[in-house]
Amino acid sequence: MEKIRVVIADDNEAMRMIERKMIARVEGFELVGEACDGLECIRLVEQLHPQIVFLDVEMPGKTGVEAARVIQDLDPAIILIFATAHDQYMGDAFEVYAFDYLIKPFRVERVLQTLERARDRLRPDRDEEEKLPLPAAPRRKAADRLMLHHREGVSFVNTGDIVLVQREDRATVIYTRDGGRYVTGDSLAETEARLDPSVFFRCHKSYIINLNFISNITPYGRWTYIVRLKDISQDALITHEKYEELEKLFS
Repeated sequence: MEKIRVVIADDNEAMRMIERKMIARVEGFELVGEACDGLECIRLVEQLHPQIVFLDVEMPGKTGVEAARVIQDLDPAIILIFATAHDQYMGDAFEVYAFDYLIKPFRVERVLQTLERARDRLRPDRDEEEKLPLPAAPRRKAADRLMLHHREGVSFVNTGDIVLVQREDRATVIYTRDGGRYVTGDSLAETEARLDPSVFFRCHKSYIINLNFISNITPYGRWTYIVRLKDISQDALITHEKYEELEKLFS
């Protein structure tokens, strides 16, 4: 089985060495890159496409939180783990939906536990996951077509076939039930404004989902959940606040 790719970013070489050793202790992980500042971390993410990024908060170039915001726009599915000596940035970290926030000096067992939880999240047994309750609701329908602008021209997509809209590689990407993938230069907000709000739900700053295609919802980080969707392999994230809003829609 392919190993889970990890990038670490910390301007302290000794701390990178500690994190390097901890990652090596857990089966299934591969450290693919190290950065000593926020800008280098972003470059490594663009080049290496890791699944997990460890971030210090106070780094030159860009802080860990600033780098995390850019990384989210590149790939919101990347697991972000902050490892820092400063607990006052915890609120900022969870605004970018951090998977965990480790305070230095941290216990080895604490880091290993976080890595194991991340591995379980990236390689879930979907049949055995704890699913959050989601009441059944009448199926809703969307009829119109969407005209998408992109480099090659325009494409037309039936909105009823759209399962997921997300930010990806600094672009907006639309996934459809028939396996289609459409990249558009329109922003997520612009796309959202053209979709039926009774059918499409902005569950996260990087995702819009079609309510008709929700399969189940499972825990992710402290205040975030994963939305599994029918007919596509991509998942979405939903914040705790948006989950509560979703429950009201289905009640």
